[in-house]
Amino acid sequence: MKELDLIQLWVKARNHIIVSQLAPTALLIFAIAILPSMTMASLTHQMAFILVLLSSGVLGAAAQISSANEATAIAHDLRNLESKSAVSARIGATAPWLAIVKFGTPAIFTLTYIAILMQLFLGYMRY
Repeated sequence: MKELDLIQLWVKARNHIIVSQLAPTALLIFAIAILPSMTMASLTHQMAFILVLLSSGVLGAAAQISSANEATAIAHDLRNLESKSAVSARIGATAPWLAIVKFGTPAIFTLTYIAILMQLFLGYMRY
């Protein structure tokens, strides 16, 4: 592939990473905002709440990991070009940072999810 084609693919992959983080982040913010009222909800409502968070988190993580894998491959291809621009060199140098998207972001979601579960179940046990 040509350098310009690879850069365009990189931009698309980067945009997919950004967009894939919007919905799970918004949902977590919403979940934390309504968490106090969810501790008073029925167990059925709480389970629905938990499963919606889990399914959206898994789907968001899958989209992020997939996009990060594609972006990593593109960055490696750009790094391996014989003649490349400074932009391609910079993109190639960013490949290691994509590990944050693949591992860091899902780990943070998991910790947040566990904290929400703890609050729900501890709140349910108190009342």
